[in-house]
Amino acid sequence: MTSSQGSAGHRSDLDRPPLDAPALRSALVRPDGLWTSLDVVDSTGSTNSDLAARADELPEGAVLVAEEQTSGRGRLDRTWSAPARSGVFVSVLLKPDVPVHRWGWLPLLTGVAAARGLGEAAGADLSLKWPNDLLVRVDGEERKTGGILAERAGADGVVIGLGINVTLRPAELPVPAAGSLLLAGAAATDRDALLVAVLRSLEQWYGDWARADGDPERSGLQAAYTAACATLGRRVRAELPGERVLEGEAVAVDGDGRLVVETEGGGTEAVAAGDIVHVRAAG
Repeated sequence: MTSSQGSAGHRSDLDRPPLDAPALRSALVRPDGLWTSLDVVDSTGSTNSDLAARADELPEGAVLVAEEQTSGRGRLDRTWSAPARSGVFVSVLLKPDVPVHRWGWLPLLTGVAAARGLGEAAGADLSLKWPNDLLVRVDGEERKTGGILAERAGADGVVIGLGINVTLRPAELPVPAAGSLLLAGAAATDRDALLVAVLRSLEQWYGDWARADGDPERSGLQAAYTAACATLGRRVRAELPGERVLEGEAVAVDGDGRLVVETEGGGTEAVAAGDIVHVRAAG
């Protein structure tokens, strides 16, 4: 893989210029910062897989960005596809020096950081669907514009992948429920600026969380996630492992990052993993 300057076949789309790898490194890689390296490639199967394969030899803070992913993955082994240079497809390697039982907060932390960074840089309103989807509104409807996938890597690492649809047009959406920052009326869609904003936000939130020994309450992460989570206050259907289905109202995100669902009988159940469907709008 080589540093990307945009392949010849893609240069015809002037609305989608290539990322500026040297400028990104200059903005993000600092001696006293989290990000230790940043590489941009034209195309790869999965940035998560590529970074995970080198997790033991790389220091914390390695960043890999692709102009195009041919085998991008989301949660539950779903595929994530988008035209070349239409989005931000990035993976980062983290090696948290916090108790392992708190690592489950990392995808939620990434969601908070991405929503904050994109909100500032793109001028768009984003919310979070538990556990790791980024939502925007397109013509009044909630649409998924981004997803997060965290995976253990190597002896002591976690690779976190983030895919964000930036300039996808209606005909390019993979499914009707998808959206993009462009379709949501974002004021800015420059991918270099968006990537810098997201990674700077992630650096700040990760630093605060790590300094608090991964405590989601003391770091402010639990409160920030709760405030941004569009799932809370909604009636949801949770499709759980083992083909079990749970329905009720999403009432909280607990200290372990689990979604607390209040069932019809008045009891509650904390969901650690599963596919969540928003059945009814909040209120």
